[in-house]
Amino acid sequence: MTTAAPPSGVKASARERLLDAASELFYQEGVQCVGIDRVIEHAGVAKASLYNTFGSKEELVHAYLLRRHAGTAARITAAVAKHRTPRAQLLAVFDSQAEAMRVPGFRGCAFTSASAEARPGGLVDADTTAYRAWFRELFTDLATRGRARHPATLGHQLHLLYDGAAQSGNLDHDPAAAIAARAAALTLWEAATG
Repeated sequence: MTTAAPPSGVKASARERLLDAASELFYQEGVQCVGIDRVIEHAGVAKASLYNTFGSKEELVHAYLLRRHAGTAARITAAVAKHRTPRAQLLAVFDSQAEAMRVPGFRGCAFTSASAEARPGGLVDADTTAYRAWFRELFTDLATRGRARHPATLGHQLHLLYDGAAQSGNLDHDPAAAIAARAAALTLWEAATG
């Protein structure tokens, strides 16, 4: 996710420059692979700016993940809002995922990557749990509104498809994975709501 550049002649705050740098580097290279000094250099700020603004690398990673969550939620919510029926809204989620996978530099789910490297029980763990709960709630809500016989089960299944498509899109370098997941989601949907 990128952020809009400040108006011409206005320099982004140190916080925004650090977050932009961290977002780019952490997503492309991994949280643990990127040291604080690289983020600071990439952002063009003093070392004290990072610690005064975020306090620690973990807090910077936390801010990065919150930004990713907000960006993904906004993208998905906008895609869903364009449709009226739960079925069409479900398909829009996978269509939005397919669009995201076609963006150059797609590296899969930022939360999967960050949580694989994080210590259990920390901020990254909590951020990942919140992100995943948001998706599960979205899919379960769509299933409930679509009158699925077992909305929580269908919501779980749809979430698994979404996750699998993200992993396949990254590991196989295959943006069509979301299209295959969309077709499987539709099959599950029809079986659960028909």
